[in-house]
Amino acid sequence: MDAIEVKGIRSYGYTGLFPEERSLGQWFEVDLTLWVDLQPSAKSDDIKDTLDYRQAITIVKHIIKTAKFALVEKLAEVIAQDLLEMEKVNQVRVKLSKPNPPIPDFDGSITIDITRSK
Repeated sequence: MDAIEVKGIRSYGYTGLFPEERSLGQWFEVDLTLWVDLQPSAKSDDIKDTLDYRQAITIVKHIIKTAKFALVEKLAEVIAQDLLEMEKVNQVRVKLSKPNPPIPDFDGSITIDITRSK
């Protein structure tokens, strides 16, 4: 199966274990792999025959901006399930990163990496 990769979706959101994270918010970054059949659009050169990834980006940003979950695992799952509702998507991989988690003496990031299919 063919795939479209979308990397570097960045949005401010309100998911986190601590109440401050759900009220003050923080940045999240998402990379997607969307498995779709690209053969029809490769033949036709028509966007109606492929996945318009602008819509996928809009979905991801909207979920991050409006959701208030305790766990990033839940946020990643909701993103995956919403993207699977898109007509041409057969499978999705969501890599959701929290660049600056509020962990003492830790300057790194955490990433949730899930793959879901219809």
